[in-house]
Amino acid sequence: MTERPIRFVHRGRTVEVADVAPTRTVLEWLREDARCTGTKEGCAEGDCGACTVVVGELDADGALALHPVNACIRFLPTLDGRALFTVEDLKPLAGGRLHPVQQAMVDRHGSQCGFCTPGFVMSMWSCYERHLHEGTHPTRQQLADDLSGNLCRCTGYRPILDAGERMFDAPPVRLDREATAAALRVLAADVPLHLVHGGRRFDAPRTLDDLAACREERPGARLLAGSTDIGLWVTKQLRDLGDLLYVGEVAEMRRVDTLADGTLSIGAAASLEDAWGAISARWPAFTELWLRFASPPIRCSGTMGGNLANGSPIGDSAPALMALDARLVLRRGARVRRLPLDAFYVDYMRNRLEPGEFVQAIEVPPPDPAWRVRGYKISKRFDSDISAVCAGLAIALDGDTVRAVRFAWGGMAATVRRAAGAEAAVVGRPWTEATLRAAQQALAGDNTPLTDMRGSAGYRRQVAQNLLERFWLETRSHEPLAPSAVTVHAHRPLAAA
Repeated sequence: MTERPIRFVHRGRTVEVADVAPTRTVLEWLREDARCTGTKEGCAEGDCGACTVVVGELDADGALALHPVNACIRFLPTLDGRALFTVEDLKPLAGGRLHPVQQAMVDRHGSQCGFCTPGFVMSMWSCYERHLHEGTHPTRQQLADDLSGNLCRCTGYRPILDAGERMFDAPPVRLDREATAAALRVLAADVPLHLVHGGRRFDAPRTLDDLAACREERPGARLLAGSTDIGLWVTKQLRDLGDLLYVGEVAEMRRVDTLADGTLSIGAAASLEDAWGAISARWPAFTELWLRFASPPIRCSGTMGGNLANGSPIGDSAPALMALDARLVLRRGARVRRLPLDAFYVDYMRNRLEPGEFVQAIEVPPPDPAWRVRGYKISKRFDSDISAVCAGLAIALDGDTVRAVRFAWGGMAATVRRAAGAEAAVVGRPWTEATLRAAQQALAGDNTPLTDMRGSAGYRRQVAQNLLERFWLETRSHEPLAPSAVTVHAHRPLAAA
């Protein structure tokens, strides 16, 4: 493989960066090398949004797509072939004046201490550009959803949302998307990125076969996708990650397709945003789980394949996908095998991947009208927080009799797993309150949750039983309740995504 510099578009020109550690973050490069200090470091873990920037890349049709991301945990080599936009870009776009996003923040008093403001502005600019491009205006709830990854401790958010509405009142200032796309098409002709620094390799193969060959040849190399988890190993734990094998350039693994039989095929490198969007389009009951999965910058960087392979017992993808009877497509060299997701996890952070094997895709069977599904998340914050308990629940009824169920839980054991006892307590019985109580009692023996900062073991058991009751209230044959009747939060339809 031939070494070459990292090449990406920044401030209207192509930048080349050579001799850099593969784990150097975009934020470090911006502040220390490019001297663009508008982007701030707050939490260094992708939670506060002070470091939000926007990354542009070519979509499947060759057009420019823009995504907000967290610069603090994004590794610089993953910018190769892309465009980077920061708060310093906005004033030049507006001809030397404040950009409408910035002016609206001034007019509506959306900034006080100012530390978080550049991150808010970039999330708002991403929203602004998207809606200008689509010819639409966001609702106030859509603005709140887009800003859910940006935290502010001064303003109380109302004036920032006011600014989000006001920014469309001024004459529009548009990014020249075609000029940026043209620059990216030139970069696309580069050979795949291969770096060696300090004895550590970074490889970014572009085809599935090349990735499989690299993975089989070097099974000890660490797979890297969105670095939304691995990035914290560097910023918080100062770990040496060794050699990195980046999956974000493999087009086959970034696609979300519908197979001939209606199966939804989600490439393991597809972003969480694309994956959850496709799932929620088929199963609208999972829309809230999608909107509450971390934040837009995390969902635009992280991948569903990475979230599943990581194996965290509090990952929100696995409960929903187990409820949908998903299976994993696993690849080692030329060999491909399929494994039900509920058989993938062995123990805490351990799975059934063999040396040299990786998750290629997730396959979800097509919707079956006989099944009713729900996804519930309980966390201390409503938005952008880690679950204390997450449930993916599905039931199929014959009349009023339970034909089959899938009850999957996160946060209740060392792995996400199905509740075998609770499932056995309801199958073949009428879906009545008596059956519910039997399932709740059995559920208490299915799992052994821990007590930690997110909740005690007793709290988690009680919450799980309560969620099972909510599920019964929504899916019972006699007078089922609408979702809006069993939540204290305003119901957000799919269109709000």
